[in-house]
Amino acid sequence: MILGIDEVGRGPWAGPLVVGAVVLNDAVIEGLTDSKKLSKKQREILSQQIIDSTADIGLGWVYPDELDAIGLSSSLVEATKRAVSQITSPYHEIIIDGTINFLKDTTKGQYVTTLKKADLLISSVSAASIVAKVARDRYMTEQDLLYPGYGFAAHVGYGTAAHRAAIEKNSVTPLHRLSFAPLVKYRQAERPDSGNNIVTTKQIGDRAEEAVADQLQKQGHIVLERNWKTKFCEIDIVSRKDETIYFTEVKYRKNDAAGGGLAAITPKKLNQMKFAAKFYDTTHRPGSTDLRLAVADVAGEDYVVSRWLEIE
Repeated sequence: MILGIDEVGRGPWAGPLVVGAVVLNDAVIEGLTDSKKLSKKQREILSQQIIDSTADIGLGWVYPDELDAIGLSSSLVEATKRAVSQITSPYHEIIIDGTINFLKDTTKGQYVTTLKKADLLISSVSAASIVAKVARDRYMTEQDLLYPGYGFAAHVGYGTAAHRAAIEKNSVTPLHRLSFAPLVKYRQAERPDSGNNIVTTKQIGDRAEEAVADQLQKQGHIVLERNWKTKFCEIDIVSRKDETIYFTEVKYRKNDAAGGGLAAITPKKLNQMKFAAKFYDTTHRPGSTDLRLAVADVAGEDYVVSRWLEIE
């Protein structure tokens, strides 16, 4: 019953910092090791096995705006606390990969052991490393659709030559960490908002979802959930109209020319949406059969809902 903790995203120029926390319980999963020693396909397979097992999983996220405000060291502490707060299984020891006890100022600090290469040696730490890495990579791949031209799906925010060239050509996005030395000169750069105010990725998503929720309500829907999440899945908007429950994925684009949200609904994404709908129905409305999946396109600084389509 070891609570394993590891982080991903400490060094990138863009994107969130994510800390994974895992108690494997009685799960036996072959192949667990440091996520950096695995291929992308291997990580994704193992991450799904961990999620499907009896493991208890927590993910703590700190987004770039908060990271810039409080610094990297404090962000590591906050992300660790957030991940651990999601764990409900009992454990008798906490092992953190590395040499710093991010929980030392909490009541759990006395139970922590720090260990170099723990993600290579301790199964629960390996699992934490894998689920955090896969979750962050998937997030950055989604941001690649939101901010085309930066290559986020390829470099996931790290400071590659291609990433540097994209920044020099297009400037920064709300995903970029302006407190990092290579990007400090962009601190006053304009972001997608009035004046020079910085708008975070989360704020953009919230505004897009709010615009869609308002339109659905005007069309007679009752909005049941906004940004509903579990450790297994998430849904942007859950709404009901008459006897039908709708699960809507919201996609924002800077402009209509950037591509429609329907293009982002890959077969893999569709399967994730199906699972989320069934999971929500099982936990909230047992026995409901009239479930529909939908996608909404939102574009521009005015957050105009250009389309809302049922996809299945």
